[in-house]
Amino acid sequence: MVTIEFLGAVGTVTGSKFLVEAGGRRLLVDCGLYQGLRELRLRNWDRLPVDPASIDWVVLTHAHIDHTGYLPRLLKDGFKGRVDATRATADLLKVLLPDSGHLQEEEAAYHNKRGTSKHKPALPLYTAEEGLEAAERVVGIGYREPVELGSGIRVTFKRAGHILGSAIVTVEFGDGRARRRLVFSGDLGRYGAPILPDPMPIEEAEYIVVESTYGDRRHAPEPIPAQLERIVGEAVKRDGALIVPAFALGRTQELMYHLSGLEKAGRLPRLPAYVDSPMAIEATEIYCAHPEDFEGDMRAMTMTRNCPLHCGDFRLARSPAESRAINDVKGPVLIISASGMVTGGRVLHHLRQRLPDPRTTVLLVGYQAIGTRGRRLQEGAKFVRIFGEDVPVRAHVETVHGLSAHADADGLLRWLGTAARRPTRAFVVHGDSGPAEALAGRIREELGWEVVVPGYRDRITID
Repeated sequence: MVTIEFLGAVGTVTGSKFLVEAGGRRLLVDCGLYQGLRELRLRNWDRLPVDPASIDWVVLTHAHIDHTGYLPRLLKDGFKGRVDATRATADLLKVLLPDSGHLQEEEAAYHNKRGTSKHKPALPLYTAEEGLEAAERVVGIGYREPVELGSGIRVTFKRAGHILGSAIVTVEFGDGRARRRLVFSGDLGRYGAPILPDPMPIEEAEYIVVESTYGDRRHAPEPIPAQLERIVGEAVKRDGALIVPAFALGRTQELMYHLSGLEKAGRLPRLPAYVDSPMAIEATEIYCAHPEDFEGDMRAMTMTRNCPLHCGDFRLARSPAESRAINDVKGPVLIISASGMVTGGRVLHHLRQRLPDPRTTVLLVGYQAIGTRGRRLQEGAKFVRIFGEDVPVRAHVETVHGLSAHADADGLLRWLGTAARRPTRAFVVHGDSGPAEALAGRIREELGWEVVVPGYRDRITID
């Protein structure tokens, strides 16, 4: 008997955890933190409904914290098994997981200082040191290199095109003619995006677990460079700062790619441009260390001085002092800083200073989860709370559509259509309820498949 239990990323886009049981073994696909709404974040403190010590294997689709950030806690609670990911993901986690632990420590310190926690003292979910220890447990595996767990269970990674190192995970179980394949999309990238290749086809699969972040929408037809050219140009005319909250991993690198290209083509005025995120700077360096993961044109560019990720067009703010110095820059200035949903990081300091200024432009470049400051800004909030202060929003707030690292609904259907034959069942996850149901409806209508939108902690026998 084979079962799959949905322990996260159902009814929401965060907290990805899918427990597969087969042949007496337990495999956890993704081990992510919940983000966004407080009621979801509180789940991070709940012990898993399954004993971590009973899990044999963790497989990570990519490095984003909503897919990996619970791993240090899982180890802390008794997990002793193997952890696999692609080689680039393993490298990235040496940066991301310690940073996640550091943020946990900072949050605990904040609550202890203010006395705002019911726990005395408030403790981090895990520390930066525990984050690094977890990252060092991750084994880097090449794409299309099958790994055996035992009991007839085999895992293979294929390129997902979402961020560097992102993978579609195929889990095979059974023997001989009875062998079955369960495919997890992870987070799928857009077709035709720069830097990374398109998602690889499904090929054979009896069961498919597919994300639905943008399951109810199409990305804007306006080309991304044209959107950036218009928004940056208008920000320069206002003579103010352009602040871009961006995910350190993936989004920052794509922005650098597009902005460098526009400037070299003479379509943007030259202005001071900063990347103010130590993690984004480190992530960019890791990108440059893995040109084998790039699509063909980008791989060729890395062999020349024209590579947009070599940072020649951007000033890098590594230290807190360099970050603070940006506050003194007057007139038009471009600031790319984390976090992408304005939940933390250095971008908060820039926004606290510049949101009240009507000359400021805030450019949102990715998905903004419900309950985040980014979502509130996107929805037109007049005030946002930053460091305990209600900061007035007089800035212009813009959104670039289509820059997301996620495939839209048409892209998801396109990928599902690469299955060699109709699967027994598809499961739609990693989306708010509206997008998940919308994608499920299209799969039924356009592909004729049996589809399930699972709920939290649903446990389903699949074979």
